[in-house]
Amino acid sequence: MQYKFFAFMARMKYINRWSLMRNTYTENIAEHSLSVSFIAHALAVISNKYYGTSYDVYKIGMIGAYHETSEVITGDLPTPIKYFSPEIRDSYKAVEKTADERILSTLPDDLKDDFSMLVDPSAEEYRIVKCADKIAAYIKCVEEISCGNKEFKQAEKATKKAIDEMTDPAVRYFMEVFVPAFKLSLDELSE
Repeated sequence: MQYKFFAFMARMKYINRWSLMRNTYTENIAEHSLSVSFIAHALAVISNKYYGTSYDVYKIGMIGAYHETSEVITGDLPTPIKYFSPEIRDSYKAVEKTADERILSTLPDDLKDDFSMLVDPSAEEYRIVKCADKIAAYIKCVEEISCGNKEFKQAEKATKKAIDEMTDPAVRYFMEVFVPAFKLSLDELSE
C-alpha cells in the first residue's frame, strides 16, 4: 500500500504566499511553516522559562510546521479575502477543515492520531501557533520594507497592531528581544 501524506506535505514548496503583493523575494508555505515552527517553539520555551507555563515545546514547534497543511489543497487565500466577511471566513474554515481531513486520510490508520494532533491541535496550542504565525508575517513585512519595498507598509502596520493587541507576555518578549535584529543587514548581524 502506498500512502500520500508526505508527498502532499512536500508540495508546500509550490504554494506561494502574499500573492496580492509585489515581493522582493517569494515566500512559499514550506518556508513560512518552518519560520512559524521556530517562533512557536521559542514562544513556548520563553513562556515556560519566564512565565510559569508547562507547554510541550517540541509538540508546539511541530504544530507550527504543520499549521498550513490544508493549503496544499486550498492554496494560500490572502488575508484580505479570507477575512472580508464573517461568511467568507467561516466558509473558508470549513474548506480548510475538509482539506485537513482529506490529507490526514492519506496516512496509515495507526499513524493518523499522531499527526491529527499536529494538524488539529488543542485551543491553547493553536493560540500560540497563531501568535507565531502573526509574528512571522510581521517579520516578512519588516524584511520587505528593509529591502525598500513600500508595498508592505500597510500590511506591516496592520500586523503590528494585531500583535500589540495580543496579551501573551512571551509575544511581547519575542518582539522586543528578537524581532529588531530582522532589520539588520548581514554585516550588522555579524558585528
